[in-house]
Amino acid sequence: MKNFIVLTCFLLLIYSCNRSISLQYTPPEIVSGNTGIDLIENSGAGQTVYIIEATGNVEIASYFIGGDDADLLTLNNNTVSLDANPDFEVKSSYSFEVTVSDAEGDISEIQGVSFSIIDLDETPPFVLNFCENGFAGEYPCNNYDLIAHIDLTTLGGDSGNDCWGWTDPASGKEYALMGLNTGTSFIDISDLEFPRIIGFLPTHTTNSSWRDIKTYGNYAFIVSEAPGHGMQVFDLTKLGNVPTNQPPETFTSDAHYDGFGDAHNIVINDAQGYAYAVGTSAYSGGPHFIDISNPLNPVAAGGYGEDAYSHDAQVVTYNGPDTDYTGKEILIGSNQNEVVIVDVTDKMNPTQITKTGYPNIGYTHQGWFTEDQNYFILGDELDELNFGGNTRNIIFDFTDLDNPSVHMNYYGPTTAIDHNGYVKGNDYYLANYSAGIRVIDITAISNETMTEIGYFDTYPSNDNASFNGVWNVYPYFESGNIIISDINTGFYIVRKSE
Repeated sequence: MKNFIVLTCFLLLIYSCNRSISLQYTPPEIVSGNTGIDLIENSGAGQTVYIIEATGNVEIASYFIGGDDADLLTLNNNTVSLDANPDFEVKSSYSFEVTVSDAEGDISEIQGVSFSIIDLDETPPFVLNFCENGFAGEYPCNNYDLIAHIDLTTLGGDSGNDCWGWTDPASGKEYALMGLNTGTSFIDISDLEFPRIIGFLPTHTTNSSWRDIKTYGNYAFIVSEAPGHGMQVFDLTKLGNVPTNQPPETFTSDAHYDGFGDAHNIVINDAQGYAYAVGTSAYSGGPHFIDISNPLNPVAAGGYGEDAYSHDAQVVTYNGPDTDYTGKEILIGSNQNEVVIVDVTDKMNPTQITKTGYPNIGYTHQGWFTEDQNYFILGDELDELNFGGNTRNIIFDFTDLDNPSVHMNYYGPTTAIDHNGYVKGNDYYLANYSAGIRVIDITAISNETMTEIGYFDTYPSNDNASFNGVWNVYPYFESGNIIISDINTGFYIVRKSE
């Protein structure tokens, strides 16, 4: 009898435990919701549209899809992807069903899921004149179309000089900043068919053929060789507040810096919040440092005057191959008769790293790093005049900043003078005076190869070695629109031919 009681209690205990476990068990539940990942049309096949997530107190063993559009999808473990390249005009939305099962074989409830394809405006961008048979209208060209042109009179000046660009982070609109002998014009280029002059900022003192513009954040910084001009600071966000039906507004500066009078150029390192005015009467014409971290209150921050007059410069936060200078703020000065490399990290104690020359120096004018900072592409403004021959760019090997060397010379197809040049990706955009802009592939620069892949000539009269034609080119708009300032004929927008 005693043994019977013990066995009975043991069986009751097992029953009680099983019943307790049974009460705690729940089937799997999908918790990833009913909304998939919307895709932008024409963004590529095989993109993820949904990731199945489920909970349960038994391990999830399998995932399943079904429903209307399941045949158009692929399931890999718990990830659902769209097989085709999304195209809004073919199919604007998709729906399907998902279930999961656990290790016990229990299946979740069906979860419906849908996602959409985001429609893009696929209207071809406006083109004023296509580049066909070597011409876009009256302009010689190769691989670049003319989008727009505004003449000097309409812009409000007698001659053009520098240009730069700014994109409004709030609206995404692109604006061109066009330098003139009389001041600066601001142009809304978001409507390519009808670019609109928003307004004009007059020179701070007198007219001058030399004006230079750079941006930092939402502000433009403008210098000129006009006596007593100093540095104008202009709040670019005001451009979006000018009504579309209003004629161009005459603006005033939002701040002014008078730590120098005239300056040939201004350089800005976006990463650090410092501007560098070059070619002023201070620091023997070397870079004059200005703290612009508060753009409306620019503050003098020192300077460097140990080398020759600096005509132009580039300043970068260095991340190139010479690890001795990683993270340092490095200035490359184009100083009339030499290239100088200066560590300007400590504004109170800038230190020359080295300086270097090259054969047949005419006037060391301006240069730009390749994006990997291995090479520096220099333009000499007077070598074509002084020594003859075609357009020449001198390429320096900067892999060791203490020991730069000439890597190669690049010669263009014309005798025109080179002015300003900029690198974007594997392309070098050269403002080549009377030969317009030239676009040069630098993919194989390490192998001493540079290849012209396009051009647009705003000065069709000739390609002589003269100071006519293109002063500057700005290639950095995300849209691919390229703006050009021409000394003689004004403002242009061009774009690579499709």
